[in-house]
Amino acid sequence: MGSIISSSEDETVERVGDNFSTSSGSSSSSGSDFLFGSDGDDSDDEFTANIVGVKIDYEGILFGMGNPLLDISAQVAKEYLEKYGLKENDAILAEDKHKPMYDEMVKTFPVEYLAGGATQNSIKVAQWILKKPQATTFVGAIGDDKFGEILKEKAEGVGVRTAYYKQNEEPTGLCAALLCGHHRSLCAYLAAANTFQYSHLEKPENWALIEQAKYYYIAGFFLTVSPESIQAVAKHASQNGKTFMMGLAAPFISQFFMEPLMKAMPYVDILCGNETEAAVFSQQQNFGTEDVTEIAKKIAALPKVNSNKPRIVVITQGDQATIVANGPNDVTRYPIIPLEKCKIVDTNGAGDAFVGGFLSQLVQNKPIEKCVACGHYAANVIIQRSGCTFPDECTFE
Repeated sequence: MGSIISSSEDETVERVGDNFSTSSGSSSSSGSDFLFGSDGDDSDDEFTANIVGVKIDYEGILFGMGNPLLDISAQVAKEYLEKYGLKENDAILAEDKHKPMYDEMVKTFPVEYLAGGATQNSIKVAQWILKKPQATTFVGAIGDDKFGEILKEKAEGVGVRTAYYKQNEEPTGLCAALLCGHHRSLCAYLAAANTFQYSHLEKPENWALIEQAKYYYIAGFFLTVSPESIQAVAKHASQNGKTFMMGLAAPFISQFFMEPLMKAMPYVDILCGNETEAAVFSQQQNFGTEDVTEIAKKIAALPKVNSNKPRIVVITQGDQATIVANGPNDVTRYPIIPLEKCKIVDTNGAGDAFVGGFLSQLVQNKPIEKCVACGHYAANVIIQRSGCTFPDECTFE
């Protein structure tokens, strides 16, 4: 997903189509009512909430599944991107020609290692904002090696509960995060991440984690690994009245993995992406439009198993307004406040952070405008730091 620059607590939102405008602090009806019912009271001490009179324990409420990668981050010149055929603000899977790059980066540049992967980043950010241990769970495949141990340590260190599939045939996956000025290019070598097996989910102790959760998030990158696992989680969510959310992840997902994406789409309650990803999806689906608002409406109108719950589509646009379609006829724009360029350190992970912030409020039964505001907040924090990292304290309220 693209970078979100900033937002404010009292930002004005614009309803597209019905000329209705409000502020995020107003008492207007929420676009998330279909997911939760009325907005219940939170209990911070016990981390529970009353939703329509039912007390819910938040432990393990959010389940994420994806490709855990160790990020190798370095500042490079544009010529280095060109050497390996990479583009600014793009994300691709490594080909054979890219494999020498990882060792070369370590030998050539000062590098920083970070626990990454799109879904794991989002889950970590959500956990950071939620502030309660093991409110989140992450599942993915790693190698039986030191990098795998680092990933586990980093994730669990911020309170995420992990249930990795560990194998010794492939090393832990890597992602080159090449920073060129304020732009970034990601090149992922999945390795172990590509070995995930559906049988891992079938283990009673792991399926119990799925049953415990009420919300699920999977970035589209995992479509390249285990569509079968995605289908299993998506169907469980649908059959049990839970909320299933996916991310478009990158343009190549729509270009080359449209078949498994469209198999999952009928179960998707919330879909996130940026304007570039949305445009490519529109092209592949022959929507006949490049207008982001129209694309959001058309995605929201795609067939859905739980048709009583309109699909929510969230499209970020960098320093432009975030578009949210709640069903095919209700679209809202959430403006953001641009951040001074001199304060931007690294846009890598901004989209992942937005999703994490959004999810952190979603699981607390907050209205959509609050979810978007927290997404903006999280992305704003992340782009002022190197990599998808965050300070000890979260100040979002």
